[in-house]
Amino acid sequence: MNSLQVNFDEASQAVNPIESASPEPWEAVCERFDNDVSRIMAVSDQGGYTALYACFDENNRPVYYLVEEGRALMRLRRKTFLSKLGQP
Repeated sequence: MNSLQVNFDEASQAVNPIESASPEPWEAVCERFDNDVSRIMAVSDQGGYTALYACFDENNRPVYYLVEEGRALMRLRRKTFLSKLGQP
């Protein structure tokens, strides 16, 4: 599962690539942001990426990533959800 950092304009819903960005493993991105991620919307015509996610840093500022959604992502989301059950 790859991800690619992008710029996102909430007003126009426009997704713009960052030229210097390179694909990263989505698991590494989630760990870097302590799994504080949220799915924003589905996308199409983005080079195989199917969804836009916002990752929130320690100051609660969003950083946007395009992600290839698939079975591996669904398993990762379920695993993360189950591991956090019962935590305050």
